[in-house]
Amino acid sequence: MTPALEAAYAEPHRRYHSRAHIEACLILLAGREGLPDPDRRLLEYAIWWHDAVYDPTRSDNEAVSADMARRDLTAMGEPAAVADEVARLILLTKGHTVPPGDRLGALLVSIDLAVLGGELADYAAYAAGVRAEYGFVAEPAFRAGRARVMQHFLDAEAIYPDPAFRARLETRARANIAREIAALTAPGPVAA
Repeated sequence: MTPALEAAYAEPHRRYHSRAHIEACLILLAGREGLPDPDRRLLEYAIWWHDAVYDPTRSDNEAVSADMARRDLTAMGEPAAVADEVARLILLTKGHTVPPGDRLGALLVSIDLAVLGGELADYAAYAAGVRAEYGFVAEPAFRAGRARVMQHFLDAEAIYPDPAFRARLETRARANIAREIAALTAPGPVAA
């Protein structure tokens, strides 16, 4: 990890999009068998840089993170093709949609979204972390916006583009998301 990445993931406003998220993603990648070393290296880079820039008031975090990855990897001596592919992968994390046949993109997006299929306590911690990151947003506006974002996942044909992640986590992710949406749209305070 570069000093700039270390500093970025330690920013005080990060409650979910922190180094802990990166480490959890790297653990999931490490558990993936049969991945050729060059592909694994691309995904490791994409994981490290995909949330390098995270400012909840901006809509271009992924684009700026991709630019940072391209610049940093080139400075580290990686070929332009590697830097460009890492940047491309990072950009997929904006909408979490992957074109058919994009095996690496499917794996990165699925790893990034793995928390949605987590155990109840892990999902609750994730949701609370995201709420804390958006602490500047009034509760009614946050609830409405968050419910829309999460509904987008429920409306997707599949949350996880990678078949192995889909088989393992899709059902629980859909249950977690539905539960959160119900809490967000219910009158009164949001349930934990």
